[in-house]
Amino acid sequence: MADIRKISIEEFHGELRAQGVSGKQHLAFRCPMCATIQSAASLIKAGAGENFEQVEKFLGFSCVGRFTGAGSPRKAPDGQPCNWTLGGFLRLHKLEVIDADGKAYARFEIATADEASALEAANG
Repeated sequence: MADIRKISIEEFHGELRAQGVSGKQHLAFRCPMCATIQSAASLIKAGAGENFEQVEKFLGFSCVGRFTGAGSPRKAPDGQPCNWTLGGFLRLHKLEVIDADGKAYARFEIATADEASALEAANG
């Protein structure tokens, strides 16, 4: 596995703000296994919850495919979501966010502004 990128919580929030989306439900992340771009709006659409508060715990942590019946990650990303979560035994993530106490939390990669904007447009 490649090196894990480590950023502070402040940097994490700054990179999310830089996406320029219209609201927190459109903040976008990339699954480290299938590379699909997803947001809280994606999770809501997939049935993971009815609003941001209900899906926030999954955002940037569990692939949207966990809620659509998707299978395991494939050897190479194919544009389809998978059933990956960062809560398992395998530590195959690329980003850790460090809190004020120095504790590291695994997260999906932050999507680019272009990726976030495209996803927002697709999710409406």
